[in-house]
Amino acid sequence: MNIVIVEDEIVAAQTLSRLIQEIRTDFTILTVLQSVEDSVEWFSQHPMPDLIFMDIHLADGSSFEIFNHVKIDCPIIFTTAYNEYALDAFEVNSIDYLLKPINKKRLTQAILKFGNFTYKKDNTQLINDFISTINKSQNRYKTHFLIPHKDKLIPLAVEDIACFYSELKIARVVCFNSQSYSLDYSLEELMKHLNPELFFRVNRQYIVAHKAINDISIWFAGKLSVNLNVNVPERILVSKARATEFKSWYTREN
Repeated sequence: MNIVIVEDEIVAAQTLSRLIQEIRTDFTILTVLQSVEDSVEWFSQHPMPDLIFMDIHLADGSSFEIFNHVKIDCPIIFTTAYNEYALDAFEVNSIDYLLKPINKKRLTQAILKFGNFTYKKDNTQLINDFISTINKSQNRYKTHFLIPHKDKLIPLAVEDIACFYSELKIARVVCFNSQSYSLDYSLEELMKHLNPELFFRVNRQYIVAHKAINDISIWFAGKLSVNLNVNVPERILVSKARATEFKSWYTREN
């Protein structure tokens, strides 16, 4: 059984590959594609695999753009940290929608679903499964952190957080009252615990809260400069490749 993984985070791709092969030793991973451009090129030049695992947010845009350029007619299991794209995924051959961080039990269920998969025009059960996935995900995000500070643990509500940033490999949190604390988390770990509707990782150094954004400046080379209503150590830039995704997140509908 031939598998293709579309994932731009190397560690995430390695972890997914390992879990897949622990579950099914007869699965062969043909390639890992890291961008929309690479994916369009590969699918244009190779036979369709039996199954695709596809992240939604890639370095150069949304993976849904791939379907505008090539026809993909094999089942797809989407993997993402965001729950709001489930019904969009349903429109493009998706048989399951895994929310990161992916665990082995949930991945096993998705692979079993693939083994039992037969395409039907009436996919009512599939839609119901997606809705169930969304509903279950709503309560999986942190509402509070306990911050070690001197000889105390300071309770901090997520709604009071303006941003997180990385400084010399140490994560710091900045609150709306301008207080700042160190955290025993990496930014990657933090994104697993934060509601992606409320927080966005704009670059490798910063995660910003939606309500902390004061305005956005057009910067050089297609970049955006995000200006917060709290002070931060440096200018927060969004790359040209992620600008469209960021603007879509900021203007999302509730």
